[in-house]
Amino acid sequence: MNKIIHVLNGDVTAEILKDTNIEGDILVWREMLCEGKLDKVVGSDDFWMNRYGFFKEFGIERLDYYDKTIKEIIKLEDLEGINEVVLWFEFDLFCQINLMALCSYLLQSFRKDVTYSLVCAGYEKGKEKLQSLSDYTPKEFSELLGHKINISKSNLEFADEVWKIYVRNDKEEFQNFNFKHQKFRYLQKAIEQHLKRFPQENNLNEIDVKILQLINENSFSEKEIVRQLLIWQQVETVYGFGDVQYFRYLRKLSKYYQVTGEVYQLNEIGLKKLNNGNN
Repeated sequence: MNKIIHVLNGDVTAEILKDTNIEGDILVWREMLCEGKLDKVVGSDDFWMNRYGFFKEFGIERLDYYDKTIKEIIKLEDLEGINEVVLWFEFDLFCQINLMALCSYLLQSFRKDVTYSLVCAGYEKGKEKLQSLSDYTPKEFSELLGHKINISKSNLEFADEVWKIYVRNDKEEFQNFNFKHQKFRYLQKAIEQHLKRFPQENNLNEIDVKILQLINENSFSEKEIVRQLLIWQQVETVYGFGDVQYFRYLRKLSKYYQVTGEVYQLNEIGLKKLNNGNN
């Protein structure tokens, strides 16, 4: 009997997969590598130290991070006796960067006797919006698995190169590299979205501007601002971020607003920044 490991993009996907008849062990990739300090060697001591430091900002202790993330990921270091590794990810920036890092990690211990496969949710015939894995029923998961694509060593090497470019985070390098790839069909769009996170002439990026606009045009609380950002990203972007990330973006802009009661309002610096890019 084939022994299979399914590497899932999150716990929601894991719960759906558990309700299917799909055989194999489940491993959950609990990271958000589109944020925080990184290292080009996924799984190295420097990589984990950088991630410890980042998640400490959210009050996550080292032991919790180790139990929920590291203990899962390092299971992929030794694939002795494993016949196939299936990666379950999605079209957005959040997932695509995690996917590139995972492929880079798998390349370190690549085995010719293991089949590497990818199920990536996104375009679905007859559907207007891009689909996430959570949009599918357990029965439909079997259909998704039937359309998995094979990932070769050269594909993993391509992803490894992309990961290293992402870690360096040089705008010009991003602009000069060809991210179009038959196996990673959503990567190009995700990178285009990432480029909008670089500061523009006013030192604000696309998300910063959207936050200041929401504050300026409404009388929102913190939760309402983040809720509007989640709606905006689903309609107009492929960020795929969670509320925790948007809370973080909002707090980084604290010098541009004041809070009265629970309502956010732009201060003089914020109004000037939004209107003419000064300060």
